[in-house]
Amino acid sequence: MAGIAFPAVGGRGVSASCRRRGAVGLGPVDLVEPPPAEVTIVQDAKGREIARFYEEYREVVSLDAIAEVMKTAIVAIEDDRFYEHGAIDVEGTIRALAKNLQSGRVSQGGSSITQQYVKQVLLNSATTDAQRNAALEASYARKLNELRYAMGVEKKYTKEQILEKYLNIAYFGAGAYGVEAAAKRFFGVRAGKLTLPQAADAGGRRPGPERHRSEPRQEAPRAAAEAS
Repeated sequence: MAGIAFPAVGGRGVSASCRRRGAVGLGPVDLVEPPPAEVTIVQDAKGREIARFYEEYREVVSLDAIAEVMKTAIVAIEDDRFYEHGAIDVEGTIRALAKNLQSGRVSQGGSSITQQYVKQVLLNSATTDAQRNAALEASYARKLNELRYAMGVEKKYTKEQILEKYLNIAYFGAGAYGVEAAAKRFFGVRAGKLTLPQAADAGGRRPGPERHRSEPRQEAPRAAAEAS
């Protein structure tokens, strides 16, 4: 039984037993982060909206334009130790690794918000089926690749910046990409006006990146090219 040694990423190094022989070294890798697709609004000479176009209904907003209860809810639901660990939640990963080794398959995730952000960026950047499958495959090779990118993200950004990026790229279901689109679609308000029950509801709707590519596209609050 050899060990996979997780480096000290925001904490002490931790070793977990693994059935594969050999050691796995991890180091931060820069993640290419294309800007997420947004709605394009066409205006007339007087600044009035006449049409909007989009592939994904998303409106990127700054973190201070998102209600505190929404930030709290997504951290509590997705990664309650987000502010305590680095790129990897060691406790969550070891717990998931133990369960997966016991079951002989990847049956439980231990992804941090940073890792989930990386996964979503890789999925959004995919241009071929092979790239999309690689971003979603249930394998330890993919997980280790995500960890390298996540370490690079944690090195480059603050926790607040990572949370902002995640909330703007995450898919909330029903054609809503990002928290602003989700707030408008489900509750008819901007992300900064979400209440605690609404934030908990929105956070609980997160279907995960593996589903948003397979869900049928739904019409957003305005049609993809709707003339007014």
